[in-house]
Amino acid sequence: MRYLAYVLRRLVATVPVLFGISLIVFFMIHLVPGDPAKTLLGIRATDKAVAALQKSFGLDKPLWEQYLDFMGRLAHGDLGRSFFYNVDASELVSGRLPATLWLVVSATVLALLISVPLAVLAASRRGSALDQVIRAVPLVGLGMPAFWVGIMLVLVFGLKLRLFPVSGFGDDVAGHLRSIVLPALTVALALTPILIRSLRTSMIAVLDSDYVVTARAKGLTHRRIILSHTLRNAAVSSVTVLGVNVAYLVGSTLVVERVFALPGIGTLMLDSIFNRDFAVVQAVTLVFAVMVVAINLLTDLAHAALDPRVELS
Repeated sequence: MRYLAYVLRRLVATVPVLFGISLIVFFMIHLVPGDPAKTLLGIRATDKAVAALQKSFGLDKPLWEQYLDFMGRLAHGDLGRSFFYNVDASELVSGRLPATLWLVVSATVLALLISVPLAVLAASRRGSALDQVIRAVPLVGLGMPAFWVGIMLVLVFGLKLRLFPVSGFGDDVAGHLRSIVLPALTVALALTPILIRSLRTSMIAVLDSDYVVTARAKGLTHRRIILSHTLRNAAVSSVTVLGVNVAYLVGSTLVVERVFALPGIGTLMLDSIFNRDFAVVQAVTLVFAVMVVAINLLTDLAHAALDPRVELS
């Protein structure tokens, strides 16, 4: 019951955050240089034609009035209409969102599959040569730009070995899985060093605790101590690190989607910025913001579920 009350409080706390995001997104987008009407009509457009198009889009109104219209539409699930594509922005976003979600989820899963075993090995053999290698090698990938890592993966696994597609998203689930491997690995390689360091440090602290010493004295095997006593407690702090970095990496998917020509909302946002398509840029930015808020919320809830010491009152 206390946990449910905590969940409800956290959900309520996200409301002013989302309102603030909508305010910032709307006014920041309108500070971008350029006029959507002039962009659509081209360099030969007359002032009369530009004024007429601005009126049809509602761009002739004061900003505060445009914001109220924007919030009124948003309350009904209407993200506006694309100036460039002449379709609902929600339709464009919903068509591109699955590719981005596949990328974020796949990258997180790959990062965990790589990081957890390596962190366990490093903590179990701290100070050894294996520990030093596990700590040092992933750091090399941390200093490399995501677009460069993506290009190298394309050259090696896509063009030379021909194991995975180098662009696109496939037509079915099997095609999605094959197409998402290289983009997800690109994102995961940036996340892996941080997770390994965090989980290794936490596990070492837990392995030195009194209850682990007691478990050893009772004759429990090292494997059981790691899996039953150490990993869950060590994961508490690492969950927070994972959530913060996944939320940060949501924004970096723009670059990765561009490198691999993924039809996600990151690619849509970049195209819409060049087209001065305010409605779509606003819609995509809001979706990204909601994703970050949702990830942070899930991180807090997972932290509270794993650690009973978290104050829920």
